[in-house]
Amino acid sequence: MYQHPIKWSDQKQCAASITFDIDADSLVRLACPDDADRRLSSVSMGQYGPTVAVPRILETYKRLGLKQTFFMPGWVMENYPDTVDDILAGGHEIGHHSWAHEDPLEHSDAQEMELFEKTLDVHVKMTGQKPRGYRAPVYSITPGIVRLLIKHDFLYDSSMMADDLPYLVKTSEGNIIEIPPHWGTDDWPPFAQLAELDYKMPVRSPSSGLANFFEEFDAAYATGGFWMPVLHPFLTGRIARWRLFEQRLEEIVDQGDVWIAKMEDIARAAAKHGGSLRQETISLPAT
Repeated sequence: MYQHPIKWSDQKQCAASITFDIDADSLVRLACPDDADRRLSSVSMGQYGPTVAVPRILETYKRLGLKQTFFMPGWVMENYPDTVDDILAGGHEIGHHSWAHEDPLEHSDAQEMELFEKTLDVHVKMTGQKPRGYRAPVYSITPGIVRLLIKHDFLYDSSMMADDLPYLVKTSEGNIIEIPPHWGTDDWPPFAQLAELDYKMPVRSPSSGLANFFEEFDAAYATGGFWMPVLHPFLTGRIARWRLFEQRLEEIVDQGDVWIAKMEDIARAAAKHGGSLRQETISLPAT
């Protein structure tokens, strides 16, 4: 089924990582910098993520004994320090997710480096260490960002989509593990509605919107693969959606044969496979 299969920890049937991107109100503030404070409805929708949904999610993880990965822009970390503290207190991982959710394709590599390293400083100040993983806003990773990841000794990225399983990205300056997302397990398409981003889609019911996530899990489980939802607290963290997700997650935990781990641990397990991983080579721009 897979050209480059991975044997998971302790002979588990498959692996999984439940990831959340905590963008909060950075999305609205970035899209409407001149009048964001007047857009109370959209700003408050974003604020719901770190203030209401994340505590709910952390409570579930604590009850189920899970340690997972959250990605946060540096601006969000600075403006929601209690959220950072609560995530770290639970033993979870915080990954790099830009400064304020800027699309890297909309500015130069030099600008991206400034924002990227500004965010690194926030991570070190608030967590005591550099992050081990990165996810690009809108998955818009560039060769320039890959260079930054290698320069700063990142273990993994989660923005590219060349496989179902983690794979190795090789460059002339070093390598990095890629843990691939894809839009079929992202909750933005079924649940998001944000006029400021010109994104208005029919919002689906919890059962309909989450069905594809669990169909993807069933396929990963049957084939010994990897399942990684990309979720947003202000979307899937809403009470009806999270109640349904929590119920299914509890069933998966109770099975006992699914390795549910932080992405850092997933990347380390993949790296142990060395040359048997799929390999993709990326050319970096001249300096």
